[in-house]
Amino acid sequence: QVQVVESGGGLVQPGGSLRLSCAISGNIKVIYSMGWYRQNGGEQRAMVATIGIDGRSNYTDSVKGRFTISKDKFKNWVYLQMNTLQPEDTAIYYCRARVYSGSQIGYFWGRGTQVTVSS
Repeated sequence: QVQVVESGGGLVQPGGSLRLSCAISGNIKVIYSMGWYRQNGGEQRAMVATIGIDGRSNYTDSVKGRFTISKDKFKNWVYLQMNTLQPEDTAIYYCRARVYSGSQIGYFWGRGTQVTVSS
């Protein structure tokens, strides 16, 4: 099985920064992609940023220029550096990994970490 664990959320003032981390462990042969998603209240969970096996990244428009996704492929960690945070960034942030475990390819989610942007 594969485990995904996020950390680094918290309360920050508008204009502040946070860095989220996600550790992926377990029965891993290949990680094809990793990404961050967020969900606020009753809204649908939405993609924030993803990074592929080739290192290419993709961002939703609202975070371009403010958020940066990166990975440590040796440790199977993915990070999200969030700068110039705004109240509308408030959400639960989830990490997702697309993993080949040796028997199948699947998507694995963490439980999420709360990010609150408020003065």
